Amino acid sequence: MTRESTLRFGAQTDEVTSLLRIVNMVRTGEATTRPEIGRLTGLGRGVVTQRVDQAIEMGFLADGEFAPSSGGRAPRTLRFCSEQGRIIVCAFGALHLRVGIASLDGDVIDDRHAAWDIARGPAETIDRALEMLDEILSAHDDIPVWGVAVGIPGPVDFDSGRPVAPPIMPGWNDFDLRRRFEERFDAPVWVDNDTNLLAFSERSRRPDERLDLIFFKVGTGIGAGLLSHGRIHRGANGAAGDVGHVRVRDSDTPCRCGKVGCLEAEAGGWALVRDAQRAIEGGATGALARHAEQGTAITPELIALAAMNGDALAISLIQRSARLVGESIAALVNMFNPAVIVVGGAVSSAGEVFLAEVRQRVYELSLPLATRDLSIVRSLGDEKEPLRGGAEMVREQLFEATFPRWFAAGRPLIREVMPVAS
Repeated sequence: MTRESTLRFGAQTDEVTSLLRIVNMVRTGEATTRPEIGRLTGLGRGVVTQRVDQAIEMGFLADGEFAPSSGGRAPRTLRFCSEQGRIIVCAFGALHLRVGIASLDGDVIDDRHAAWDIARGPAETIDRALEMLDEILSAHDDIPVWGVAVGIPGPVDFDSGRPVAPPIMPGWNDFDLRRRFEERFDAPVWVDNDTNLLAFSERSRRPDERLDLIFFKVGTGIGAGLLSHGRIHRGANGAAGDVGHVRVRDSDTPCRCGKVGCLEAEAGGWALVRDAQRAIEGGATGALARHAEQGTAITPELIALAAMNGDALAISLIQRSARLVGESIAALVNMFNPAVIVVGGAVSSAGEVFLAEVRQRVYELSLPLATRDLSIVRSLGDEKEPLRGGAEMVREQLFEATFPRWFAAGRPLIREVMPVAS
């Protein structure tokens, strides 16, 4: 398609609207043949043919196999050309980083994981992530990157992509994360809180498009991702779901954020490690104490495993965390009325030792109507979840939020997709 014809086409609003809808119908599987498109859109056969031909010419769609015949000539299916671009995902955690590449269908193609302290700062952390991504990309065909997702364990201004006073990320405040990735991949970049990526991952696994869900992560830190009618709720400034720093009644424990009495300072993974070390120094015995005596580092994962294996100290730490977490979840249930709560993170890997206590507190403290159809479950615990969630977030931004701005170019361009920095 020439520049002139593209501009003429882009100026015709009705054609643009119907073309975008058709591409997204095929992309999501809502319609896979021309007759199905006609029935669902109300467009005439000739118009559908014209729009589909335009989408094929622009590289978004391609003909597939023949569909089963319903009595006449079997219609040919259409498929979305997910192979024409890649999505890059970087999921930074407090003590690790994960990177991967995904297709435009959201399937993770390849990934890498490394232990890493986010407190080492943005320059070193991004350099390491890019090294890992270069390793992955060198093993795959050279296909254009269409979008990049970056998840971080702290508050993010989603519009600017900059962290805002993240408690456990010294040196990251107001850092321009987008720039490094835009320069490297020449593609639009979105930065979000890590728990929002996990909520996106859960959404991708569930067919309900109007899902109300809370992903409550209890790892080294604590946070929540909120889905309202299938959409992430970030709030006015991107701070929605930052429940790790709500006040726990009667607590004066210092938190890493500089305040006192935060939920994270009482129930987060780093708090459990602190309390376990104090108890062992005070004479506590058991499997967890023996690990410490042998020089093994106490981690949230080790505490959770010890609790599952019956260690009394670990069980007491996990259950106290679960009670406090359950109280916070109950407040969210009363305000938000979700259908599903998914609990994830290293501390929650203690399984029913943790989840049973959470359920008990939620049902004790929540309104009967709010819990009537509520499901409280553990996440799958798959290490690729943040990567899948990041890919899902990019797909939403590309094909639902910004598609009309860049489709005429055939692929997303930074200047067409991303807002101009103020």
